[in-house]
Amino acid sequence: MNPPGKRIGQIPRARLSPLLAVALAVAAFATLVFAREWSRATALNRDIADLRAGKDIKVEPNARPELLLARMAFLLQRDEFDAARVIAAALDRTDRDDLAARGRYLLGNAQLRRGFALIQAADLENAGIFVNLAKRDYRKALQRAPGFWDAKYNFDVASRLMRDYPNFAQENGDEMPADPKKIWTDLPGAPQGLP
Repeated sequence: MNPPGKRIGQIPRARLSPLLAVALAVAAFATLVFAREWSRATALNRDIADLRAGKDIKVEPNARPELLLARMAFLLQRDEFDAARVIAAALDRTDRDDLAARGRYLLGNAQLRRGFALIQAADLENAGIFVNLAKRDYRKALQRAPGFWDAKYNFDVASRLMRDYPNFAQENGDEMPADPKKIWTDLPGAPQGLP
């Protein structure tokens, strides 16, 4: 007959054996999951670093938003606006408002830089197109991230550079109907009345 102390020590060991096996299986599974995620994160960081270093890497439209943003920055450094707009649309479909706003901000900055270059080259018609596109992208950035101060500031700069005037529909030659409610002026001068 076994002493009472020995019996008590054997009971938990008998029950501990299946629990230990389950805990070991869970730990092995968790290790595999974490190893896979670490491998994916390492590959993502490597691809982002390659894009920043100037290496052209093809990115699928359903890739991680961080990789899409890095690809977009790569394209904008090379003035590939159309390809960058496709990626901006893909970023807009993600649930990452911060990265989608950042992408629109980068696109707006690149277009505004192009607008400045065209202004310096005295190509005001094409400059207006790029400035208006930049304003549109800054607006989209602010819709996704209303507190994005840099986008607000750049939107203000672009708005001062190219004002939004109302669209007047010309129907009869040189005549333009005057509707006092829709006309506003941006002419400098002292306003009448009290401050």
